[in-house]
Amino acid sequence: MTASEAPRLRLEAVERYERDVTLRLPFRFGVITVTHATQAVIRATIALPDGRSASGVAAESLGAKWFDKNLAYSDAQNLDQLRQALDIAISLYRARGWSTAFGLYADTYTDQLARGAALDLVPLVASYGPALLDRAILDALGHLHGRSFADMVRHNLPGIAVTGLTPDLSGFDLAAFLAGLRPGATIDVRHTVGLVDPIVAADQKPDERVNDGLPETLEEVVRHYRGRYYKLKVGGDVRADLDRLSRIAAVLDRDAGDYRATLDGNEQYDDVEGIAELWRRMEETPALARLVGSILFIEQPIKRAVALAKPVESLARRKPLIIDESDGELGTFPAALALGYAGVSSKNCKGFYKSILNAARVARLNAAAGSARYFMSAEDLTTLAGVSVQQDLALVSLLGLTHVERNGHHFIDGMSFAPEVEQASFAAAHPDLYERSGGPARLRIDRGTLQLGSLACPGFAVAGDTAFDALRPMPTAPTGRIEPAHAGGKP
Repeated sequence: MTASEAPRLRLEAVERYERDVTLRLPFRFGVITVTHATQAVIRATIALPDGRSASGVAAESLGAKWFDKNLAYSDAQNLDQLRQALDIAISLYRARGWSTAFGLYADTYTDQLARGAALDLVPLVASYGPALLDRAILDALGHLHGRSFADMVRHNLPGIAVTGLTPDLSGFDLAAFLAGLRPGATIDVRHTVGLVDPIVAADQKPDERVNDGLPETLEEVVRHYRGRYYKLKVGGDVRADLDRLSRIAAVLDRDAGDYRATLDGNEQYDDVEGIAELWRRMEETPALARLVGSILFIEQPIKRAVALAKPVESLARRKPLIIDESDGELGTFPAALALGYAGVSSKNCKGFYKSILNAARVARLNAAAGSARYFMSAEDLTTLAGVSVQQDLALVSLLGLTHVERNGHHFIDGMSFAPEVEQASFAAAHPDLYERSGGPARLRIDRGTLQLGSLACPGFAVAGDTAFDALRPMPTAPTGRIEPAHAGGKP
């Protein structure tokens, strides 16, 4: 199906909800340690010209200090900013009227960022609204046509097209690229080791143990899930990072077999020289020899304010670098490539259309280079069991990615945040993905691998029923610019 033949639809209504989630273990990344979280859940209703209508669902964590790490804003203000981005997207999509699913996104993209900027929303924050809304719309479209996410994308039911937003794809056969995508039957979990995660039992005091039957230390995680892939956070202090990486390496070298790992800087280094110094010191440390050899790439080590200010070839020649937090706009990835970066992350919270278009860029670049020089990675640790994790897994699997950052199951006890009726529905609808052994519905991880077959259901990878009556309405977001609660600025 060509983009012009894609079905037209209209956004009729959007219901906005939230729920609270308590982490079983604290998690630190970047500038924040998280113990509680809030999840946004929406239900969007669309109509077709023939009078049929349907609703679709999407869910995403409302994350503080990742989309915008400006310490002048409180965590509560960060969440309001994300709610503002959703409000903007709903308003723009409703005003657009009849369009294709992709057309709603592409035709309002510039206005979304501009309205966000008027409220001091950085591009990542402004993009959150469409990212969430687009998933719910496509879920509804899939139910109306009886097609799975993979089938919809491969047959281009959304109407994805090369536009002025992606001039570098001009002349690329996007339809052939989409038709050639094939979802994987399985995907490996890449476990994230946060900056305060206990590595061995000695790192925990007795009163810090959760003792809920799930692994708590990295040592326990490796032995319990038996995974091959790991993502290691570094904090911007070379000496401290070397010490922590050495302790992590001791566990992985002993227990994880032929493991592979990635480094995530979460913008903690001021410049490429800082992260290059860490890498040099790692290469010089005998205890890190196996770990260094296992590293696949380094993710966004440099603060986004300067990450794209100058070339990074001095390190990129030794180890591939990807952008993550810097990936605020559709044109960011090509700009990063020009500076020496080799890849970009896929995250549903940044928008699945962006991921698909970036995957097309990678395919075109590698075809021209004659080798797999450029790549995408699957990153997103805040996807909670249920709707959120399933839609992200469906996306990255379809893009051909074979392992994905995934540890919501480690920091949150499965679907414990959802009522029993919702847990039972998801476990029954997706028995290959969840298991129930006397507790909450939990991801079924076997030797570090997830089974994805049940995601091939009508809609966007969700056959279970969300208990909307157990959710609370999303608070009304401020309509104007949010004044920072604290003095100071970006870290």
